[in-house]
Amino acid sequence: MRLAYLVSQYPAINHTYILREIRTLRAIGFDIDVISVRPPDRLPEKLSAEELEELRETYAVLTAGSGAILTAHVLTFVKRPLAYLAGLWEALRLSGGDPRKAISNIVYFGEAVVIGHRLLRLGLRHLHCHYASTPALFVARIFPITYSVTIHGSAEFDDVRGSYLAHKVARARFVCAISFYGRSQLMKASEPRYWDKLEVNPLGVDCARFLPPPHRRDHSPFEVLCVGTLMPSKGLPLLINAVDRLVRQGRSMHLRLVGDGPDRQDLESTIVTRGLEGHVTLEGNCNQDRVQAFYRETDLFVLASFAEGIPVVLMEAMAMELPCVATWITGIPELIRHGIDGWLVPPADEEQLADAIAKLMDDPELRRKLGRSARIRVQEKYDLERNTERLAEIYRRRLASSSS
Repeated sequence: MRLAYLVSQYPAINHTYILREIRTLRAIGFDIDVISVRPPDRLPEKLSAEELEELRETYAVLTAGSGAILTAHVLTFVKRPLAYLAGLWEALRLSGGDPRKAISNIVYFGEAVVIGHRLLRLGLRHLHCHYASTPALFVARIFPITYSVTIHGSAEFDDVRGSYLAHKVARARFVCAISFYGRSQLMKASEPRYWDKLEVNPLGVDCARFLPPPHRRDHSPFEVLCVGTLMPSKGLPLLINAVDRLVRQGRSMHLRLVGDGPDRQDLESTIVTRGLEGHVTLEGNCNQDRVQAFYRETDLFVLASFAEGIPVVLMEAMAMELPCVATWITGIPELIRHGIDGWLVPPADEEQLADAIAKLMDDPELRRKLGRSARIRVQEKYDLERNTERLAEIYRRRLASSSS
């Protein structure tokens, strides 16, 4: 089966699971052309070997050049003027008269024309997208191309109307949610007559790559790790407050925050203000091999998030038998069963978060028990190869009449 993937940015350090999905699909016989809206988030010399291979095979819309973009628009308007104008009108109509949304949608429309033009040249008739569903919506309006989408959440669920979820579900060939929670939110946003389009297909990790260390030794100070974008939804100030509370109790501990984002400066200020420079380290963005090294050298993984889909970093940590503390939000309880595969706490509760960390600091046997169960849970429910084969089956079933 041959199809195209549309991604907002590819390769990207925060979306390595998309790269794994694409490469695993190819390994089981799919022919996939990748289109990225933006170029990679790092210079080529900063990319891994796998990312460099993907970069060479990926078409980036925003670096295609003005000549290629102009040609795509002119030829599309000449060959299908009514569809071109209908797509432009839909972009304006969906903005609801909001000038900023209108500008954004016109940009998405411009990208859609370039994407659709390329797909027709390649003889492709179906497009699957991650994090680029609005351009895909316009592609399907302008060109004889169908699309499907994986919705991760939770940003789309925070602004159902502004992300046009109802329109996307109605127009899509099918929609994948990465959790049953996600499917419930898609049901809430769409009409019941379209619910048969909604599939649940969890993401996954390569358990053969994310192996636990032969011997997980305890560290001094106690090492805590959090991996994710430094942004408000991750609840990182709350996590730092919890660490501050524990340090003031006399506990010897160290928190590493791996990732970057808009909250970095505020977090740095908080660390200095609290006098936690020796207890909290901002590591910045790290490639996958470095992240895996952090997993191996850590005693406890913690997420204090207010909003998530199902974080792949949790699956990675669990696959490496690293005990995890996370908030009981969105799809996380589908991954972690409280007290069995990890420890769940209420969101926004600094005291219970600190208490959970302290409990696991004090109980190495509980940490080992949770870590062992966590790996088994990921192997059974979130294995990359198995879940990608499930996705392949969805493609075969849903696209059997339109595969090229």
